[in-house]
Amino acid sequence: MVTSPIVLVAIIGIFAVTGGSPIFTQERVGRNGRRFRMYKLRTMVNGAHLLHADMRPYSEVDGPVFKMRDDPRLHALGAFLRRTSIDEIPNFLNVLRGEMAAVGPRPPLPSEVADYDDFARQRLEVKPGVTCLWQISGRSELSFDAWMALDNAYIESWSPLLDLSIIVRTIPAVIRGIGAH
Repeated sequence: MVTSPIVLVAIIGIFAVTGGSPIFTQERVGRNGRRFRMYKLRTMVNGAHLLHADMRPYSEVDGPVFKMRDDPRLHALGAFLRRTSIDEIPNFLNVLRGEMAAVGPRPPLPSEVADYDDFARQRLEVKPGVTCLWQISGRSELSFDAWMALDNAYIESWSPLLDLSIIVRTIPAVIRGIGAH
């Protein structure tokens, strides 16, 4: 309820800029490899998914994930929505549906999971989250191995106090926007 005015303005802005649907759904992998549709605000132009294979060589991170600082597929509001994490607010619909938690490893794409080794696969032992240690520790500025190590450290040391700490530290991390692209 608190974020609904922000989401409403973002939805209107996305529709005005792109003319397309402001809500984006994407298949993701959750706990124990269960697939689900994750909700986000759309940050890319219509048909951007069709260009994913062509963009893969330009990834700025290692491992099976794709991250690019100035992705040309972003629409006019896309970079702002990502930097501020406003595009992730609809993830809370997934939390309400029981597919995600507020805190936990970010849900990967099936194509990423296909390339996981046993160490990376451990992150699928828990429900994925809206925020996590990776997001408050530098996001895309970290290597894939460091990201997986943070997720596994979270799983090994989970406690309600750790979740609360991550939630509190998420706000300044979002404001700083380090690694958010």
